[in-house]
Amino acid sequence: MQKEYDLKNIDETRAFAREFAHTLNAPVVVALHGDLGMGKSEIARTIIQELRGADTVVPSPTFTIVQSYDGISHFDLYRINDGSELVEIGLGHAIQKDITLIEWPDIANDMLPKDTIHVYITGTGDARHIVVKQF
Repeated sequence: MQKEYDLKNIDETRAFAREFAHTLNAPVVVALHGDLGMGKSEIARTIIQELRGADTVVPSPTFTIVQSYDGISHFDLYRINDGSELVEIGLGHAIQKDITLIEWPDIANDMLPKDTIHVYITGTGDARHIVVKQF
């Protein structure tokens, strides 16, 4: 399955994330791919707030590596240098039970389930092209 979206601005990107959130049922893994500044964290934040309430505070897990929100785990693997660290941070456990959102997922490829939903984000300015693939 593959779907593509052309979004003109951040409001359309957030609207995409809100709609996408309602397609997710645990356990499911969403791998968010894209360069710095493409909106991986914004999409994850919007999904979490859509499912857990607009007033949910969702800091980027860049430094904490993982944040949990009652059945949703949000990982940022940018600072992970060795795949063996993934077990320590609880990725395997989260994958089995949560809606698991993973930024910079490449280091975890060997752990990702075959039905992982991959979201590829590219763009310029505020416009984004999103490709959603599930194998």
